[in-house]
This record gives sequence, structure tokens and C-alpha cells, in this order.
Amino acid sequence: MTKLNGHTELLNGKYHHNGNGNGNGHYYDISIDLMGDEHVAGSIETPMREDAFELSDDAKIAKIEQHFEQIMQTLGLDLTDDSLRGTPRRVAKMYVKEIFKGLNPANKPVPSVFDNKFRYGQMLVEKSINLNSTCEHHFLPIFGKAHVGYVANGAVIGLSKINRIVDYFARRPQVQERLTVQIANELKKVLNTDDVAVVIEAKHMCVSCRGIQDESSTTLTAEYSGIFKNEKRKEEFLAYIGLKI
Repeated sequence: MTKLNGHTELLNGKYHHNGNGNGNGHYYDISIDLMGDEHVAGSIETPMREDAFELSDDAKIAKIEQHFEQIMQTLGLDLTDDSLRGTPRRVAKMYVKEIFKGLNPANKPVPSVFDNKFRYGQMLVEKSINLNSTCEHHFLPIFGKAHVGYVANGAVIGLSKINRIVDYFARRPQVQERLTVQIANELKKVLNTDDVAVVIEAKHMCVSCRGIQDESSTTLTAEYSGIFKNEKRKEEFLAYIGLKI
């Protein structure tokens, strides 16, 4: 352990202490700062602890309310102000019941799947599905559109259920690449076919309102499987959704 400019280095420089030398502060992993905006998605599955659902929604709301109140107080905000005093509760409810509700499997949509009685064997595309998610690195909004295509293998899905599947996987801290794959994998499972394509066009507020502050760029991700790996079918799908790549 060594001291440099009032900071403490541990474990070959991996951890720093950001206190002021009087015992206050905490240790943090400096590799996070060194990584900067070079983020890497860890896995296809959303990282969750084994005890993630031991607390009820109401208990989670109560805990988040307490912690968010501490954040606001640390920032120097006056929580006795009429405009601010309800904010910790509002944020806690929003996290659990709205923008992160997709973390809870109890909220997973139950898709309606029907026999393909019309024997429709062509591509079915639903485009411009509204998408609202949250960057898991900065907890800032991701918003845009998802485009989904599939070729039925004896079964078709209710159109609104495609929207619900997109929304379920979006309503959690996310990485856009993972979100794209999760939606595609769920549709393949529900429809019992590999012939699925998913494209997401989205803007990231972690890019537009911080860091580089680029408001014009859009991030596109795609997952193609089955017949959509064929260039001709891929081009047909992209033409349907109005993209030319």
C-alpha cells in the first residue's frame, strides 16, 4: 500500500481511496475511470444477482427512495422544497414500476401464437416499434425504433405482442447490442423458428448530453438468423423498413 497525493493505492494500483486523509471517503476501482467510455457488454443475459427477487416491489421502492434521497442531499438540494420533497418517492416508483419493470420476469408478456391458417409463407415485418430503454453505463435514456421481421413456421404471433416483447426487454438497464439479441432470441423461441431479423435504430443520451455531446448520431444494431442470413432476404427486409446498407 502506498500513498500518492493524499490518495491510497492498493493491489498494484487497481483501487484508489478518494478520501481526504481523515478517514472519510471510499475505495473505488480505477479501471472504471481508465475504461472511460470504452464499454463492453458482458453477456447476452442481463446481469442479475441470485437474490434479485427476494424483495417485493414495495420494499424495493422504499429502499431506492431512501438512497435517492441521500443522493439529492449529497448534491446539496433542499428536500423541504415543495417541488423536490416528493422526488425520491417518484423516482423509486418510476424505476421499479416503469422504466426497469422488464427486470422482473413476472412482467414478461405471454404471447398469443396462432396457427398460420392462411399459409402465409412470406416475410412478415413490423417496423418502427417504439423503443425506450436505459443505458446501463450511465443510466441515461436510449430511445428509438425497433424493426422486426420473421417468416412463419406454422405459427404467427399477435402483432401487439411483438411490441410488448420489445418493450419488456427494453425496460431495464441495457446495452443496445444485447437488447437486439434478446429480442431476436425471444421471438425465435416463441415462434419456433430461426427465421427472425431484428434491427434497432436508437439515440443514446449518454452520447448526446455528456461526453462528446453529439446530438446527431444514431446507433444501429442488427441480428439476423435463419433465412435472413441470405443476402437477398436481408436486402428485402431492409427495403421493407426503409434502410439501405
